[in-house]
Amino acid sequence: MALTESVPAAAPPAHQGILRRQSLRESAARTYARSLPIVPVRARGLTIEGADGRRYLDCLSGAGTLALGHNHPVVLEAIRAVLDSGAPLHILDLATPVKDAFTTELFATLPRELAEKGRIQFCGPAGTDAVEAAFTLVRTATGREGLMAFSGAYHGMTAQALAASGGAQHTGVVRLPYPYDYRCPFGTGGERGAELAARWTQSLLDDHKSGVPGPAGMILEPVQGEGGVIPAPDSWLRRMRELTAARRIPLIVDEVQTGVGRTGAFWAIEHSGIVPDVLVLSKAIGGSLPLAVIVYREELDGWQPGAHAGTFRGNQLAMAAGRATLAYVRDNGLDRRAGELGARMLARLTSLAGAHDCIGDVRGRGLMLGVEIVDRDAAADAHGARPADPRLAAAVQHACLDRGLIVELGGRHSAVVRLLPPLTITDEQADAILDRLADAIAAAVRILPGPTGSSPTTMRGISP
Repeated sequence: MALTESVPAAAPPAHQGILRRQSLRESAARTYARSLPIVPVRARGLTIEGADGRRYLDCLSGAGTLALGHNHPVVLEAIRAVLDSGAPLHILDLATPVKDAFTTELFATLPRELAEKGRIQFCGPAGTDAVEAAFTLVRTATGREGLMAFSGAYHGMTAQALAASGGAQHTGVVRLPYPYDYRCPFGTGGERGAELAARWTQSLLDDHKSGVPGPAGMILEPVQGEGGVIPAPDSWLRRMRELTAARRIPLIVDEVQTGVGRTGAFWAIEHSGIVPDVLVLSKAIGGSLPLAVIVYREELDGWQPGAHAGTFRGNQLAMAAGRATLAYVRDNGLDRRAGELGARMLARLTSLAGAHDCIGDVRGRGLMLGVEIVDRDAAADAHGARPADPRLAAAVQHACLDRGLIVELGGRHSAVVRLLPPLTITDEQADAILDRLADAIAAAVRILPGPTGSSPTTMRGISP
């Protein structure tokens, strides 16, 4: 009897083991890892390389953190300079040359009225810490407790930040309508919808029987990011500034995701010309590393030492990377470039919508773009809006990943495909992003032919 040598089964790729251990060890609250089952090992600019050797175009950019993309040379150089200098990396809120340089560069980019008479508070490492600091600041300054926030908002994951976000309920927060053309809460859209939203806010503030006491502050996003990439009309933003200023209500503007050139201006408030009382900043200001601050009018600076603190508010590497990022965006006009390239991308997305009835709306500002996926078989309402189709949106996201494109979903029903590419992308890269997205939408429609997906599918992660 001939002896045959048994052949051992091939071991699974190493990245599969990493993904398996992650699913076993990490919490059920993990998010991005569920829809993006990749293991990044290298990255540069727009591109991520996975452990499986595949390359992806990253249109998530760390949820908007990577203004210059992955591992930009000026960011790496700034980090190395601090490491090589022997400077302390952890200094609480003590003064250092690195911190002074960051603050000076940041103030040079701010509206003059805020920069000349502003104060800065370094918070914990995340934007939600800065939101909490803003709430503490205005409550201390006004002696009031309540807050005004907007439907669809997202301000972070700590208790008070969640309370002010659109998906939460809290007795101390008054929820106001946010202008949303495609799904206007007043059924009108356009300038009329924005005007009605402003009138609603004014009525609540001026009607002594509205049940709304004078709030400690109002918080808003110039473009709702997680809420579905919804830019606020400039006229509406100016009305909010007028209403709050006339009633001595501090206006807090959350520019955690819109800041540092993302919308086509260095700060999104520049489009409308408003100057808030408090500006909340994080994400891109740290040049890819954790950093969060609030900048506010000096007359609000009445809180006591330690009123808002945090062990890691002195991140020297983040301040160095952030200063380099702020300077690079400013010196190279990347904010203007984002506006120009974003307008061209939006125009092409509009053409794509004309070819696919599953695209209900495309919108955005600068390189902050959204494509709302809808049920193409459902009847539209009186103003042309159809119900969201989150299942088809998920299929589009997975089809994008299969084609080497990383996108995120957001919006009221998780049916908005969001594009947040770095500000450094080229025209050719922008075309590649849109080519892959267009192909992914066509593929998802073929695989899910109806709103209930009655046909079986082989697309990864989508069950029939």
